[in-house]
Amino acid sequence: MRHLRRLAAAVAFAAGTLLLGGCTTTLVVAHLVDKLTEGDPTSCFRLNSVDRALQPRCGAYHPGSLKAEDVRASGLPVCPLTLAARDPAFWPMLPELIAKGASPEACTSAPWVALAQANPCPDFAAASPREREALRWLAEADSRAIHHDVVRALSCPNARAAGLDTVLDRWLEQDQLRADTLPFGMLGALHPSHLRSPLARALEARGHSAQAALGAYHGQLAGGFEEALRTADFDALDWWVQRVPALVDRVPAAQANQLPWVPLARVITPAFVPEATRQRELVDYLLAHGAQPWRALPHDAQLSPATLAVMLHSPLADTLAGTRVAGVPAGTTAAAATAAALPLH
Repeated sequence: MRHLRRLAAAVAFAAGTLLLGGCTTTLVVAHLVDKLTEGDPTSCFRLNSVDRALQPRCGAYHPGSLKAEDVRASGLPVCPLTLAARDPAFWPMLPELIAKGASPEACTSAPWVALAQANPCPDFAAASPREREALRWLAEADSRAIHHDVVRALSCPNARAAGLDTVLDRWLEQDQLRADTLPFGMLGALHPSHLRSPLARALEARGHSAQAALGAYHGQLAGGFEEALRTADFDALDWWVQRVPALVDRVPAAQANQLPWVPLARVITPAFVPEATRQRELVDYLLAHGAQPWRALPHDAQLSPATLAVMLHSPLADTLAGTRVAGVPAGTTAAAATAAALPLH
């Protein structure tokens, strides 16, 4: 129906302009067109060059099509650099935006933060060399890019494969990653697979610690230990547990209004571990390193990981039950364990 209205408007406009002529008639027909197409997206030919390039419906972006005046004052509600940086489909625009005067300081937040939060580890290798250099410049030219979520993205496997992790090395060389001034813990921000790197060792040598990395931070991506647990990265879990053994049983709250959380309870929660088949490996790992399945949960003294597993009908309930279920002797069946946990419902 909308297509028919647009077609009728176009025909009316063409007929009125050609047959009747005159400024007044043209204005009337134009008003009619506006009414018939009210609510439709703005026509591509009415958009400025930057807005048009950021609209997939207006066709592919062509290098050289951006006007410098549109780059400096795009009129968009969101900074063009942010829009182009956070979506890999628009990365081809970045070199021209920067060359024609786009500045990250003009954005209300760092474009790299928007990218990291939209996609923590995009395929940087698919970007052209010029696009990667533009991304590198955005990270190095904008001090706000030194952010928990950006560090995670720059240290992820795809970023390392594309050589973008050297931005972190540069920040370190320039003394921009001081443990006493950063508002987040660098070791908790690093991707779990980067904890054995020379960078991580250099950070520890400069005063960064795993304990401090468990503190508060401003960001959307999970803390380092939680990410290692969620992805079943056992090498990274070893790194954390060697430095803070108590993590297998309790993870301190990152914010003042939060409670500590329990890895055993988190692991058996449906959908926490993307690969459900790895749940048992994680439970076995935590138990082997001293996790206590019968210790009360911080938010409910009547619950423990073992009784929670029974309530959730987890296939790991028997593993967590160990030698007892709320006072039930060793060797008790799963049915009896369930009965013992019923009052907790």
